[in-house]
Amino acid sequence: MTARTPESRRRVLLILLDGVGIGTKDPRRNPLFAARPPFLHDLLDGQLPSLRNRYVAASEAECIPLDANLGVPGLPQSGTGQSALYTGKNTARIIGQHFGPYLYSTLKPVVEVHNIFHRLRNGAAPARATLANAFPQRFFDYLAGPRRRMVAGMYAAMAADLRFRDIDDLKRGEAVSTDITAERWARIGHPDAPVVTPHEAGRALSRVAAAHDFTLFEYFMTDKAGHDMDPAFAARTLLDVDALLHGLHEAAPLDELLVLVTSDHGNIEEIGIKTHTRNPVPLILFGRREGFDTRSLISISDIVPAVCSFLA
Repeated sequence: MTARTPESRRRVLLILLDGVGIGTKDPRRNPLFAARPPFLHDLLDGQLPSLRNRYVAASEAECIPLDANLGVPGLPQSGTGQSALYTGKNTARIIGQHFGPYLYSTLKPVVEVHNIFHRLRNGAAPARATLANAFPQRFFDYLAGPRRRMVAGMYAAMAADLRFRDIDDLKRGEAVSTDITAERWARIGHPDAPVVTPHEAGRALSRVAAAHDFTLFEYFMTDKAGHDMDPAFAARTLLDVDALLHGLHEAAPLDELLVLVTSDHGNIEEIGIKTHTRNPVPLILFGRREGFDTRSLISISDIVPAVCSFLA
């Protein structure tokens, strides 16, 4: 196998924002335009994506609309959406339906074989891959049990034998809480968990990404906000993400790190609707974009092949 050299190194950070589609340019319906996240607004040269302006080409970044429907009727769901996103396979078409939030049982072998962690770690030039999220003790207790239900990203990490980050990683600033700030950890058995600002969490995420060839970070509160139909909560989640990205942008080695921010399906962009949507989802790119083939990006299942080619 050919080893990677620091001189030729490219890195990728993939950030999943669960349930974020491209919606109308109406602050009453779309919290993105109510919150107007300042970092994203500036990064995209004042052009936040909408259904009338789906593709955005800015001086430092780009936003590409991706199909999350995958040619299957019905509303996209997280189980099939995330497994398609992490394997490059049209998992909704494989089982003939959208399914979620957990991974459909017959898709587990697909994720085991084709997940991006496994593909990168076992390629011709083995890559260092990691999941940046930190998990509380109750997650590890769950892993020790039957593990009947798992979301696609965690199952992919487990199948690829990745180490899950814990409270000690969080304390060292070498992981990011799934809620970004770790405010909820005190209520789930970890009163000593360090609470940070979203901006500080972004800087921690940059440290993790700088030490690996491929890093995944997952954030699920955006989908919860969409289901709750709470405009204020939705705006807060988007502003937390914005501050995270700002901190990341300030600290990350963007000359070698490509940052990809995307989603598995729409939801939060239609705050008056409790269900998911069939809207396209954004793929926001910034950092080292040179050499990353965006021409092939049509659906969420196209991201993994593009990342693997970029890191080859």
